[in-house]
Formats: sequence, structure tokens, C-alpha cells
Amino acid sequence: MLPAAAGYDRAITVFSPDGRLYQVEYAIETVRRGTLAIGIKSRDGVILAVEEKARKLQVSNVTQKIFQVDDHIGVAAAGYIPDARTQVDHARFFAQSNRLIYDEPVDVEGVAKNLADMAQQFTQYAGVRPFGVALILAGVDKNGSELFLTDPSGTYIGYDAVAIGAGSDQVTEFLEKSYKAEVALEEAAALAIESIYLVSEEKTGTRHVKMAIIDNKTKTMRKIEDEEIDRYAGLAKEKTSKRGA
Repeated sequence: MLPAAAGYDRAITVFSPDGRLYQVEYAIETVRRGTLAIGIKSRDGVILAVEEKARKLQVSNVTQKIFQVDDHIGVAAAGYIPDARTQVDHARFFAQSNRLIYDEPVDVEGVAKNLADMAQQFTQYAGVRPFGVALILAGVDKNGSELFLTDPSGTYIGYDAVAIGAGSDQVTEFLEKSYKAEVALEEAAALAIESIYLVSEEKTGTRHVKMAIIDNKTKTMRKIEDEEIDRYAGLAKEKTSKRGA
């Protein structure tokens, strides 16, 4: 890199001559190198799914990349997971404050905007660095099922289906072809597992797959047990074989 460009490379508060904040772009690259996370809306609720590559002796029933913000809101993360914990703690405080002040559950978009505002602050001031994580926020509120993505730049966008992390471009292309509006919850879960198998080194088994559901009836997040994930994986394999036929 040329010496003249090195200052723009190191300084978070200085735009380069071509209008770029390099440190923010590096943070977004950290997200691209993280393991895959997926969110899919269905007619019955919202699915969150992540790939977690556990070591042989690691306790695999503790999910590192899926968090609960409030009863009706869950988060899946890709990138630098310690940063995700900080943002999730902030989101929990925001959600609980909303309940105390207004005596009602917070809107999913309100949490997404609040987290995006927080991320944007960390792109604007010297002495800090951008968060190296992107979050998929899923939940069910008075507007129905909602799905939002926040990234290190402070952007938040609503989606019907979204993927972040390593292989997300390939998965996004797959989802654009395969996702249908008003898909059933089980089909959405199978689609999420199909997406993980598409880019994962492990094409069988479900030890590396973690999932959570927020359904429209209960409006409560539930982490899916291994047996249920195995059932969805069976559906995913059936769908994959039909596509290949």
C-alpha cells in the first residue's frame, strides 16, 4: 500500500479520496469470514439457523451464535462473536426498558434500528473500532413476523430471507431461487439446513447446525432440540434429491 493511503487505512474517522472508510470495510470482511447464519420468514413464524463447528471435546449443546433478546426476539450472529454479545446485551437493556416505560413488547424494527445506531456511532469517533459482527434479528410483534439485518456500517434492512457469513453469496443466490412467500415453518427450517449443507464442509449430520424458532402463535423464541433438527435435515435431503432428479 502506498504511504499516502496508509493514513486512510488506519484512521477510522478519515474518508479516503475515493470516499471509503477502510476500517468499516475490514469489519464487514470479518463478517464474511465468519461461519454461516441464516434467517427465514415463514407464514407461521421466523427461523434462525447457524453453523457452529464444535471441537471434539466441546460441549455442543451450548449455542454460541444464537441469542435471545426478549421473549419474542432472537438474534443470529456472524463475525466476531464477542462483539455480538456486547450488542445483544445492549439490545436486551433496550427491550426491557421499553417494557418498563411503555408496558408492551418492543418492536423488532425498533431493536434493529437501535443496534444499527449503536454500530454507526462506532464508525464516527476516534479511539473506537467498528463492531466486527453482523446480526440477523428475528421476531414476532404487532406487525407479524419480522426479519432484519444489521451490519458494522450501521445499516439495517428488512428481509424475507437472508444469509451472512462465509458462503453467504452462494446461499443468497440459492434462497432467491428456492424461497417462496407463505412457506410453512417446517419447510423454512428444511430450507435453512439445505442452505448450510450447500456451503459447509460437513454434508451429513446435524451436530454443526443450531436453530431457533419464533412462532406466530406463542410469540416466544424456542431453541430447537437435536432430534427436531434431525427431522428437518431429513426433509432437507428429500428436497435436495428431488431438485437433483
